[in-house]
Amino acid sequence: MIISINGTLTPEAQAVVSVYDHGFLYGIGLFETFRTYNRKPFLLAEHLRRLTDGCQELGITYEPDLDKITNLIEQLLQANHLEDAHIRYSVSAGVEALGLPSADYAQSTEIIYIKPLPPRDVHTYEQGKALQLLKLPRNTPEGLYRFKSFHYMNNILAKRELQQYAWATGAEGLMLSEDGYVAEGIVSNLFFVKNAHLYTPSLDTGILPGITRAHVLALAQRLQLPTQDGLYRWEDLIDADEAFLVNSIQEIVPVTTLYTPSGQAYTVGKGSPGSVTRQLIQSYV
Repeated sequence: MIISINGTLTPEAQAVVSVYDHGFLYGIGLFETFRTYNRKPFLLAEHLRRLTDGCQELGITYEPDLDKITNLIEQLLQANHLEDAHIRYSVSAGVEALGLPSADYAQSTEIIYIKPLPPRDVHTYEQGKALQLLKLPRNTPEGLYRFKSFHYMNNILAKRELQQYAWATGAEGLMLSEDGYVAEGIVSNLFFVKNAHLYTPSLDTGILPGITRAHVLALAQRLQLPTQDGLYRWEDLIDADEAFLVNSIQEIVPVTTLYTPSGQAYTVGKGSPGSVTRQLIQSYV
């Protein structure tokens, strides 16, 4: 694959960063994951805004150029012979001396990775997938809110736990906050429906302020669906009429089965994607 490093298209075997890049040394870096539709990056301005806010808090000098990044993505699509793609745009702190910095990072490293979109699993969107409750809690935010950062250990450990549950093949893992409130999936934000009202965990639980999460909330408001964020328990999910997961690549994925760590299974609603979930899926893009 061809990768962009600081605006230069580079074969992946030659795409390297310094061992003194603080993204490598200390995990000081942020990334955004999104996709294209008809060769156009979806919600790119919103992703760049979150990235810029995070860089500012971390002291990484970064000024995004929407047109330049859009053009680079088009070049990458052409170079990799793709019509549409999964994009990861990373901003690393850049090269500094060994040791914690005493000032802002002045020369960040910008990397755009690209890969084919996964085939759409029609069965999952029609029948729903499972959600596995994990023992591992979502750790607290690194700063004022959760970053989409290079430091991904909490998610990796969650993925390793998920793989221990033989019955949960193909499931997403669900983490609770340290206080026992429903937080988020390993790579997704969560919504559920009760009595035609749409609920999602509050950012106070330490979850990522997801771009797709915000998009779905705005979409629900346009469709005049009542929405609310708050603090919810596992029992609220068990009692829900519908549930679904969201992220930038998979969009909206219905959840029809819930598993506990002991393997006890619960059916969400009637066991099939509900009317609110279907309405949001149909209106997504």
